[in-house]
Order: sequence, then C-alpha cells, then structure tokens
Amino acid sequence: MPPPEETQSRSYDREPIVLDGGDRRCVQLLIELRRLVDGLEPGTVVHLITGDPAAPIDLPAWCHLTGHTYLGPRPTSTRPTYAVQVRSNPRATHAHAPWHLHDT
Repeated sequence: MPPPEETQSRSYDREPIVLDGGDRRCVQLLIELRRLVDGLEPGTVVHLITGDPAAPIDLPAWCHLTGHTYLGPRPTSTRPTYAVQVRSNPRATHAHAPWHLHDT
C-alpha cells in the first residue's frame, strides 16, 4: 500500500465525484453523502453542491465527527460547492442519522 502522501496526491489527479444537493437541506444531504462515501476509495474527493446556508457549518462538523477531511468551499464554481476527501477507516455513523456515531 502506498504511503498516505502518495494516495492523497493521486486522488487529486482524478475528477471529483459530484453530489448535487439541489434545494435539499443538510439533513438529507448528509444522509446521501454518507451513503456515497461508504463505497469510495480513500483519497477520493467529493464536491457537494448545495445552497443550504447551514452547509459551511454542518459539513466541517460532520467531517470532524467521521474523520473525513473537509477541504472547504470551491471558489471556482458558479453554485455553492464544498469539497470533502474520503479517508480510510472513518468512524461509523447511523445510515438514517449520519450525525450520530455507531456504538461499537
């Protein structure tokens, strides 16, 4: 397995996975984001498009909770877009409530 630095740099060579949240609120978006990242390789970057004003607060908090990396807003987009990088071995959360950790 390559060192984390190599995995991280190679992930930026790939196009990000885009999750277009439309008008949905962060509660629904976090459920969808959790489902999406479950099947992605570590290092993959996800761009979440959302107009929800709570996204700049909720996304970093969710990343902190789960162990994924919040990369921040993407200023080049015409619609509000935020980037998250998938990490290996994230903390497990409930599928229907991804803001709650699974009891282990």
